Amino acid sequence: MKVKCLIVDDEPLAIRLIEKHIAKIDDLEVVATCNNALKAFEILNSQPIDLLFLDIKMPSITGIDFLRNLKNPPKTIFTTAYRDYAIEGYDLGVVDYLLKPVTLERFLKAVDKFFSETAKATNQVVGTASDEFILVKSGTKNYKVNVKDILYIESLKDYIKINLSDSKSIISKYKIGDIEAELNEKHFLRIHRSFIINSSKITAFSMNEIEINGIEVPIGASYKENVLHYLDQLKNFR
Repeated sequence: MKVKCLIVDDEPLAIRLIEKHIAKIDDLEVVATCNNALKAFEILNSQPIDLLFLDIKMPSITGIDFLRNLKNPPKTIFTTAYRDYAIEGYDLGVVDYLLKPVTLERFLKAVDKFFSETAKATNQVVGTASDEFILVKSGTKNYKVNVKDILYIESLKDYIKINLSDSKSIISKYKIGDIEAELNEKHFLRIHRSFIINSSKITAFSMNEIEINGIEVPIGASYKENVLHYLDQLKNFR
């Protein structure tokens, strides 16, 4: 499903520019536009909106006051010609603050922040014991991944690659340190700055690597002492 966007601005040219930028991103779609806060309120109460592009300086009520009074506001990116509102805007937890005229490069950075924040809010471990699963955001889809099916997780800078037992993989914008903190440490082990393994999938190991389903994963030098101690505690390897 695409991210549903609402554009609120009292300048028609500004609306058209944001629409033009959104049209370049397959994962986004404009479902409505309007030029005042009252109409925006009606739209938000009549259909789901995932991302709000909101002008700050509008007639009757500012975008800041409008957002402040919403009970359950969607993720919001402010658009304005005035720098002075930036600090107040960020206090409301907005995704980003775009100065007009909004360039495509700056627009893409703001949208990337939106997807990053959405991924972090979505990726979480749910359930207990054998029924544990992770909801992983990849693109515009949420994948339910059973923890027991994870072989290992690999860091790709700002992304992670989750390798599964069926030879499939899922790539998500997420830092490996963040996913490490959310996984059950009884089942998962960080063995390298770039790798987390599922300890139940270990088929063999040596001083320098661990084998997972025939795949050799290196043990990082700074992790070796902790990893070898962990392996020593595994009853099936005593």
